[in-house]
Amino acid sequence: MNATTITRQSKSNLALAFISLGRERKRDITVFYAFCRVIDDIADSAEFKPEEKRMRLAKWRQMLRTDAPGEPLLAQDVRRLIDKYSLPIGMFEEIIAGVEMDLSIRRYATFEELRVYCYRVACAVGLVSIEIFGYHNPRCKQYAIELGLALQMTNIIRDVGKDLEDGRIYLPLEDLTRFNYSEPELQSRQYNEGFLHLMEFEAARAREFFARAAATLPPEDRRAMTPAEIMASIYRGLLREIELDKFRVFEKEYRLSNLEKAGRIATQLLKSFLNLPARTSV
Repeated sequence: MNATTITRQSKSNLALAFISLGRERKRDITVFYAFCRVIDDIADSAEFKPEEKRMRLAKWRQMLRTDAPGEPLLAQDVRRLIDKYSLPIGMFEEIIAGVEMDLSIRRYATFEELRVYCYRVACAVGLVSIEIFGYHNPRCKQYAIELGLALQMTNIIRDVGKDLEDGRIYLPLEDLTRFNYSEPELQSRQYNEGFLHLMEFEAARAREFFARAAATLPPEDRRAMTPAEIMASIYRGLLREIELDKFRVFEKEYRLSNLEKAGRIATQLLKSFLNLPARTSV
């Protein structure tokens, strides 16, 4: 399966963001996204045991640096990408290390522990992506980090119920304690005042990261970062929808309608054309 097929089948918001790119950069970011998708699918697979998953991820670490017998075509495309943009292999290895955390870690005691996971599975993706998008101001790297944290926190808020089904809790346990909401209550999906305050706290944290990202985006790189800003807009809208609905994450899955996504994409494309500042609100 090639990179384009992997990206198309994922039906991800990230794939929608590529609409603003020229043909060459779109092809290249599609290769990178396909790598991320394949790595993530290995970790999430119900078909493989943990030992097999680790072996497959270890093989991908090897294929980042050199060819391997019987390797997929995608591995060659990824190495070409690394050479073309002088991409740091360490960032690819961080992404692999991030999904590998899901093989052994089911709880995070503090936000600082969770931040490591978020950095690996989201910020590292952003740091590679901006190299492909192209930028001038080194502050774009901090923009990628802040936006990665914002997007991943939004994912965590949205997927609380789904993650429970997999036996995972990404909400920091210190935050549950802060709002007098216990892990047994969460596991039994108790929707009460403690849970509501907890989720409001996490949403405020995500919004703070969105605000920091918007404040950090260098004016001269706004146009180049249009794909990232499309993602930011879609996820800000998603977060707002969850907040307005009072975080009914145990009973429903949240996603923006195709019409709202299209509207947000069109707005970002227009802002890019006019070179308007990034928004700090939803």
